[in-house]
Amino acid sequence: MLEEYMKICMPVPEQNGMNSVIFGHFGSAPYFAMYDTEKKDVSFVTNNESEHEHGQCMPVGYLQKNGAKAVLCKGMGFRAANLLLSAGITPYMVEADTVAEAVDIFTSGKAVLMNENIACHEHDCH
Repeated sequence: MLEEYMKICMPVPEQNGMNSVIFGHFGSAPYFAMYDTEKKDVSFVTNNESEHEHGQCMPVGYLQKNGAKAVLCKGMGFRAANLLLSAGITPYMVEADTVAEAVDIFTSGKAVLMNENIACHEHDCH
């Protein structure tokens, strides 16, 4: 459910505003787009953990420190989804190509809450 005000995080390969492409692998994205629902603008933070072994990405604390309350992505592993949830960050699956599309899907209530059935269990699915 969309809170009155929140920051939404999305993995992206470049800093191209709302036209930034959603990166296919959450933990390996070079950047995270941080959309502020109150200001209706996007800022970017560098993912300092973009290079890692599969299943070893730990950007949760970093996202928490930057105020993320939700993550929108095309796919993520179940372990990563659980780590986000335990940190108070809700992961959602969106079929979107850009930050603008992902935000629209989320704010219209059409994002799918990440769960064990749709989370990736193999590296090739995201």
